[in-house]
Amino acid sequence: MRTLAASKKIISTAASLLFILTVPAASHAQAPAYPNKPIRIIVAYAAGQGTDVATRLLGEQLSRELGQPIVVENKAGAGGILGTELAAQAAGDGYTLTMGTNATHVLNQFLYPKMPFDPVKDFEPIAMVGTFPMVLAAGASTPYRTVSDVLDAVKRTPGSADVAMPSTSARLVLEFLKERSGAPLFGIPYKGSGSAMTDVLGGQLSLTIDTPLALRPHLAAGKLRALGVTSATASSLVPGVKPVAEQGHAGFEFVAWNALYAPKGTPVEITKALNAAVNKVLAKPDVRQRLLDLGFDPAGGSAVYLGVFAKKERERWAPIIKAAGIRADQ
Repeated sequence: MRTLAASKKIISTAASLLFILTVPAASHAQAPAYPNKPIRIIVAYAAGQGTDVATRLLGEQLSRELGQPIVVENKAGAGGILGTELAAQAAGDGYTLTMGTNATHVLNQFLYPKMPFDPVKDFEPIAMVGTFPMVLAAGASTPYRTVSDVLDAVKRTPGSADVAMPSTSARLVLEFLKERSGAPLFGIPYKGSGSAMTDVLGGQLSLTIDTPLALRPHLAAGKLRALGVTSATASSLVPGVKPVAEQGHAGFEFVAWNALYAPKGTPVEITKALNAAVNKVLAKPDVRQRLLDLGFDPAGGSAVYLGVFAKKERERWAPIIKAAGIRADQ
């Protein structure tokens, strides 16, 4: 006959075993596999713009890869600050992401006097999605065929080849070219590509600096002539056009980009899963071609690469912006 003490020991052991067996099941129930509900990607620009269109393509492909709907939400305003701030305030659970750009995650912090978020401290990098150079283009009726033609002309006659600047990126390219060449280039700011293109095509201005996508139809129609791309090497987005770096300005490079970010605190296993999914999607030939058609060179790579790349971009552009006195409200 068991003693009372022996019976209590058996009951205690059984209870311990039951606890051990049920804890993993409970833990599993508390932490279901990611993702198990729709994911939101915030785009800090208007619907239909390049970043938005590329995000929708990526979202469509990621939805298939991850087995959950991807909802793209546009929150435009303040040069990308409004939507990016909203993403920074979201929970770090992997269900809110943002498509960052060189503006939202590098340039804006040097262009605006106050920022409601920190692009480093408030975000986890996931993966680079796509890049594209800017293009220096001249009206077809101008005599310019190369970057040197323009620089020589303005050195001989300042004001003879003014440049339309439809974006902050265009202005940075112009300032960088002025710094490297010493040429007295003069830029005219515009609120967008449409109005800038109207004046260049109409002959009011000789040159513009814009994206391959914005320039593509006018280059194809022979109304504009591409003089140089700002990538370090030739770009398939503008075939046959030499980089500025290969036209007597070694080291000249400016590349705009889009990259996926998550709010700070997103678990590393989730960012790794997202990075793997993005890279798998970007490796598909049809996706790569569609991105090229949209004006992006497909990218990819690790989260660490994106973090290091953005850090180097900040270190590079901060002194140029400061020296030129560029502000977002100018």
